[in-house]
Amino acid sequence: MTIEIKVPALPESVTDATLVAWHKKAGERVSRDENLVDLETDKVVLEVPAPADGILQEIRVEDGATVTAGDVLAVLAEGEGAAAATAEAEPEEEQAEESEAPADTEAAVGKERSAKAGKTSPAVRRLLEEHDLDAAMVAGSGRDGRITKGDVMNFLKADQSSDVTPGDREPAAEEGEAVVGLARTEQRVPMTRLRARIAERMVDAQQTAAMLTTFNEVDLTEVMALRSRYKDSFEKKHGVRLGFMSFFAKAAVEGLKKFPVVNASVEDNDIVYHNYYDIGIAVSTERGLMVPVLRDVDQMGFARFEAELAAMAKKAQDGAIGMDDLTGGTFTITNGGIFGSMMSTPILNPPQSAILGMHNIQQRPMVVDGEIKIRPMMYLAVTYDHRIIDGREAVQFLVTIKEQLEDPGRLLLEV
Repeated sequence: MTIEIKVPALPESVTDATLVAWHKKAGERVSRDENLVDLETDKVVLEVPAPADGILQEIRVEDGATVTAGDVLAVLAEGEGAAAATAEAEPEEEQAEESEAPADTEAAVGKERSAKAGKTSPAVRRLLEEHDLDAAMVAGSGRDGRITKGDVMNFLKADQSSDVTPGDREPAAEEGEAVVGLARTEQRVPMTRLRARIAERMVDAQQTAAMLTTFNEVDLTEVMALRSRYKDSFEKKHGVRLGFMSFFAKAAVEGLKKFPVVNASVEDNDIVYHNYYDIGIAVSTERGLMVPVLRDVDQMGFARFEAELAAMAKKAQDGAIGMDDLTGGTFTITNGGIFGSMMSTPILNPPQSAILGMHNIQQRPMVVDGEIKIRPMMYLAVTYDHRIIDGREAVQFLVTIKEQLEDPGRLLLEV
């Protein structure tokens, strides 16, 4: 019995997808629920699993093709009979050569390759395929041995340099001779669908909204002391680390409650006020920037927020995040400080009307009660849509966040 493997239903508002890479070749055995192929949409990578055990009989759509929901991607021959039929169709010489290979060696190599391939993201797999590399050849430096794009690029650089021996290098030029430089090369790589979508949304935000940014600075002495005092007991009780983001998210919610227009959005000539607080947290991944949304942050305690944020970040890094996880936010927080940024002007995440930018924490001399003291300071930035948010509201919103963070007791008392 044969089964047609089709493109699954795509997320709402997504019309098509790009076939990124097949993980199996025609004629190979597959197991039920094993991922056969990755499909990339504007925001997420969808995995298409095998519907049953059998042999991948035919691949009808190649890498890089654009597909829509319901398109037939491949044909699967179900059951053990498929294996026998495939074996009979193979040339006798090929079967003989395969029988000579030690079974335990093949199994070990196959197991190693499968394990390594399973630890790569779609972007890394695509890079490996472009350079005809086996995942088992590259040492992974990521979490749990995951291979990153940097690992692949470092392997390629090391491989290229090892191809040139000292005797192969050009001799030093004699005086008066022209020196021939290294070849100047270029590489043209098409944007991924995600990168193209990010570019489209950024340009659209700048052309649609009247963006303006206001800045302030916050003294994080009290937050850092509170976190240092309770982080061990917090992690022991709740099983999750106490980070800084929960403080900023809770402070932002208090600001949004005081200034509802900052939590609003523009639809045509209407201002839509949201009486809920769904906060998007920007996460950098190998595929690009994603903004998973945490729902009803106002109803969360610190432990629940940190747990849900960690789960969302892992899904984004693993390429397992869904479209529902990325839509519907009312406000966004982005942290450029983890990369060392001192100050920036974040771009709105449409249709939202404001975004908070966090930055690097630095010890700086500050005047406190008439004395110069060293304090851990961070610059904060709020970019807002000036069409509906006035400067007074934006500045006071940011001051509210500053007050909450400089006196964390306010977060507990909601004052």
